[in-house]
Amino acid sequence: MRDVPTFDSLMWPTLVALKATGGSASNEELLAKIIELDAIPDEVASIVHTDGRQTKLAYNLAWAKTYLKKDGVLDNSQRGVWSLTEKGEGITREQVRLIPAAVRKADFERRRDVEGAPTTGAGEQDDSESEVASWRDRLLLVLKSMEPAAFERLSQRILREAGFVKVEVTGRSGDGGIDGVGVLRLNLLSFITLFQCKRYVGTVGPGTVRDFRGAMVGRSDKGLIITTGTFSTDARREATRDGAPAIDLIDGDQLCTLLKDLKLGLKTEIVERVTVDDGWFAQL
Repeated sequence: MRDVPTFDSLMWPTLVALKATGGSASNEELLAKIIELDAIPDEVASIVHTDGRQTKLAYNLAWAKTYLKKDGVLDNSQRGVWSLTEKGEGITREQVRLIPAAVRKADFERRRDVEGAPTTGAGEQDDSESEVASWRDRLLLVLKSMEPAAFERLSQRILREAGFVKVEVTGRSGDGGIDGVGVLRLNLLSFITLFQCKRYVGTVGPGTVRDFRGAMVGRSDKGLIITTGTFSTDARREATRDGAPAIDLIDGDQLCTLLKDLKLGLKTEIVERVTVDDGWFAQL
């Protein structure tokens, strides 16, 4: 079986994939395009990272994007859309190969100037990234330890906070995995949406998506699966298969972000940082 590509070996494919998608792409679109262009087998793309909330491939791709952004090759919006910069449009493969060393050197010099702070090694997380991983890991541990009924109530609350009305949890056994139903109102239109919410460790495969879609037949054309795990490439492909009702997927990482944005069970603190401008005083 092929090894999962390392973060540095993913940097050039990231740029190729972005050009293939018109210069910009969401995290999910970018990952899918790299898998397609590099013909990465599903059994490799589905290997789960040790944090349990994403695949190793997605984790390494996140680092590839971080290095490319630090070098000014990529940029991303608050909505998680990545795009090529002017520098990224014209950079060569050989120049991309030199980026990891250049970024590490810049980080080393920056940290050395901040009161001799410890430096970050290759592939290691800096303080802010480590903190993000920490709260997400802690949150997923809490979610996975919840009783099934409590997790269903949490999913119900999430949907209500996101704008759904008439959200009901059914949770009947033998119902094709359907745990509840809600109505999403968009201006003058309303959409009945069936949802499945499962605490899951590991990767959710395409069979789960197919079974859920089968249970939707004759009841709704909109479906949503929420899990604490991650979805395999084939599962994501099945969710958007041509000729079949599309099913939206929320994995563990997206679930953490959603809870944070909705301020459900999480508190965000803004820390003030004060720095002294030595140059200003020297001019007096």
